[in-house]
Amino acid sequence: QVGHEPLPPTVGRNVLGRKVLYLPGFFTYARHIVEVDGKRGLFRGLTPRLISSTLSTITRGSVKKAFPLEDMEHVSNKDDVKTSLRKVVTETSHEMLMQCASRVVSHPLHVISMRCMVQFVGREVKYSGVFSAIGRIFKEEGILGFFVGLVPHILGDVIFLWCCNLLAHFINTYAVDDNFSQASVIRSYTKFVMGIAVSMLTYPFLLVGDLMAVNNCGLRAGLPPYAPAFASWIHCWRYLSAQGQLFRGSSLLFRRAPMPAACLPLD
Repeated sequence: QVGHEPLPPTVGRNVLGRKVLYLPGFFTYARHIVEVDGKRGLFRGLTPRLISSTLSTITRGSVKKAFPLEDMEHVSNKDDVKTSLRKVVTETSHEMLMQCASRVVSHPLHVISMRCMVQFVGREVKYSGVFSAIGRIFKEEGILGFFVGLVPHILGDVIFLWCCNLLAHFINTYAVDDNFSQASVIRSYTKFVMGIAVSMLTYPFLLVGDLMAVNNCGLRAGLPPYAPAFASWIHCWRYLSAQGQLFRGSSLLFRRAPMPAACLPLD
């Protein structure tokens, strides 16, 4: 995601048999990290990430108890489209409330986790523990330092939830016939499939949020040549878009090397 490629690309062939350059994938870089840092290097940032996930789960549960939502049966009858759509909107709004609350609470630990991981780039030890990292961020950046990159993450979550739930609803309502014997089975997988598709489209929000979490924080990964000092997440988005890098890091295995890009102005 931060653009650090210490290993050279290799020549391979695409599905059409043409030669293309492929960047090293997940397993190649995992071996590289082990060679440099040992097996412990694979677990950089694990502790704050686990705390972040725990806080997220607790927050979601607390919000769900504070604002309970009655169970609703799925309505697939086309004669009752307004009722079923109203239920989807209500459920999605409730889910959005839980997700946004959990994201706000857990984001500071996500920032720490990201910074711990990207220290691999510059071989730094600035963020060595959760409590010391909290003190350093508060001292250098204040309270707002814990929430850098929060806005694109929340926007990505909100867009993901609404697109996924609405698309699944319309497909189940209009594309799946109730007379079909496997209709219930198909409907049970629709939301899962939509989730995979929509997550690919909302990946740029995740990327921008993660880059802003480490941008200009004193670590090499957040400074040139990996990234300029972005004034805002919109500035970061425009820069990546101009470079054709909005989906950088989205693939773990088959990673096509980008075409050489000329230096583009930031504004």
